[in-house]
Amino acid sequence: MEKPEAGLQKTLLKGIRLIDCSQFIPGPYATLVMADLGAEVIKIEPPSGDPMRYVGELEEDGATAAYKLINRNKTVVELDLKTASGVQVFKDLLKRADILFESYRPGAFARLGLGAEDLKSLNPKLIHVALTGYGQTGAYRLRAGHDINYVALAGVLSQSGLPGIPIQSMPPTADFGGGLQAALMMVVALFSREKTGVGLSIDVSMSEAVLAWQSLYMTEAARTSGGIKRGGSLLNGGAAFYQIYRTKDDRFVTLGALEPKFWGNFCQAVGKPEWVARQLEPMPQSKLTEEVAALFSSKDSSEWCKLLEPVDCCYERVHELGELTNNVHLKDRQIIERSKDGKPTIEVLFPAWIEGQPPAKRQPVRFAAPAEIVERWMN
Repeated sequence: MEKPEAGLQKTLLKGIRLIDCSQFIPGPYATLVMADLGAEVIKIEPPSGDPMRYVGELEEDGATAAYKLINRNKTVVELDLKTASGVQVFKDLLKRADILFESYRPGAFARLGLGAEDLKSLNPKLIHVALTGYGQTGAYRLRAGHDINYVALAGVLSQSGLPGIPIQSMPPTADFGGGLQAALMMVVALFSREKTGVGLSIDVSMSEAVLAWQSLYMTEAARTSGGIKRGGSLLNGGAAFYQIYRTKDDRFVTLGALEPKFWGNFCQAVGKPEWVARQLEPMPQSKLTEEVAALFSSKDSSEWCKLLEPVDCCYERVHELGELTNNVHLKDRQIIERSKDGKPTIEVLFPAWIEGQPPAKRQPVRFAAPAEIVERWMN
């Protein structure tokens, strides 16, 4: 049976011209999503390049694999916005663009003569999306920061990790969450422009993109004496039935048996029917967790997989990154692309099938002179 083609994905935003003035991970991930959907992304970089080019092991072409992965499907143009000529070329592009996306600190574009009103005057249909750590307003607006700082502000580290210490997440939550929020807002703004004929100015904060996920837990904390403790609540380590366990061979497995039917199925499968009624024990379920942990430590992970994978109980072993390319399910989903020569490059494609079509493969990042893009966009 022939595999379905993935051509439709690349047509969804075809004809949309997006200027990307972002660096590192969050912004380039947002525009990668847009490029995956068919938008033409022109990434503006200073003459020294996006610092992401040089963070990590350099390849033969002088750039890192991370830089090239997150900027696939894009065209990079080096432009010095500290010069009058560079700003003029930039304005020529903005006049013909649909979206300006940037991650400068608040006020940086205004100092270039490209404040909100300037942009509207230059191109009333232009959508301007700014992605920053803390937003364009507020007491923290000019603070420097990275993912670890944003999840700290959003309360994530106060409830994640072991009882005695926070543990930072990987991949970086705010970087990718903020990038995805920014991509959503670009699509929403395009939809709005179809109805109104004018662009929007949108302010996206990475810390708020994560904070937006906290309503349930802030409410729980407000109603709980002492608030939510690490390792003490339903979803952060307090429940024996929603937990990570170590196996005899020093691998890890996960159990997510939140619903009584799943917990019951698990208990029956492992020969512990007496545990079924204990799902309602108060949090943290330390004693029950110890007993389940002792059980899991008695067998290798392969034995647990053989026993529990056929059981309807929300079980999954913890997969190492190096194992994912050979995972039978992920192969079926056609979501991972691995280079066939040279140093291994492993790429996770756009995470959705559209009309029965799998994710489309991406093209390498390419570099172009500013004049080439201006000339093409003028035609």
